[in-house]
Amino acid sequence: MGQKVRPTGFRIGIVEDWRSRWYAPKKEFGALLVEDFKIRKFIKEEYKQAAIEKVEIERTRDQVVVHMHSARPGIIIGRKGQEIDRLKGRLEDLTGRRMEVKIVEVTNPFRSAALVAEDIAQQLMKRGSFRRTLKRSLDQVMEAGVKGIKIQLSGRLGGAEMSRCEKVSRGSIPLSTLQRHVDYSLAVSKTAMGTIGVKVWIDLGNYGEEETGHGANAQTGEAPKRAKRSHKR
Repeated sequence: MGQKVRPTGFRIGIVEDWRSRWYAPKKEFGALLVEDFKIRKFIKEEYKQAAIEKVEIERTRDQVVVHMHSARPGIIIGRKGQEIDRLKGRLEDLTGRRMEVKIVEVTNPFRSAALVAEDIAQQLMKRGSFRRTLKRSLDQVMEAGVKGIKIQLSGRLGGAEMSRCEKVSRGSIPLSTLQRHVDYSLAVSKTAMGTIGVKVWIDLGNYGEEETGHGANAQTGEAPKRAKRSHKR
C-alpha cells in the first residue's frame, strides 16, 4: 500500500507555520476550532470569485484577526472599503467576537496550488476537455518559474462509464525533502457526470530561496512578514 502524507501537514511545525495561531485551555479548544472552521467556510462560500488561496486566523484575548490571501483583493475590499466593512460585521454576527480583517494580495496565482486546483475544477465544470485543461495548466504554472508541478484527476473523466485516475507532471516534486517548499491543494469539481477530484502539487524551491507569490498587504501596503526558521539535521 502507498504511504501518502499531505505535504503541508508533513511540514507544519518544522518549516511551515500553522494556519490558526492561538492558544486555548482544553475546555475551550474544541469550540474555537469549530469557530475557525465556520469562519473559513463562510468566507469561501461568500467570496468564491475572489480567488482566495488561504485564510489564516490569529486570536488574542478579546479579538480575532483574519488574514485573507487573495488574488483579487478588490472584490473583498469593495468600493471605498464598504465590502470589507460588511464582511467584518457579518463575521462578528457569526462569532459574537470583535473581528479584524486583513487582506494579503497574491501577486501570481499560478504559483499557488489552491488557485490552480480551483481553476482546473471550474474548467471541468464548464465541460472543458480535461486533457486540454491539464496541458494549459502545466504550461501556465511552469512559465511562472516554479521547479515542478504534478496534477492528479480522479473520477468519470470525459464522461466515461468507469471512473479512473489520470496523473501528469513536469519538473521535480521532492515530497520527502522538508527544506523544499511543496505547495499542495485539493479541489472538487461537481460536473453533470459526477464528482471529479483535483489534486495539485507545486514545487516552489527551497524555503527562503523561492520567489514569493505574495505581495504587499492590500490595506496597509506593508510586505507580509515571514518568520525565519532554521532546520537542523
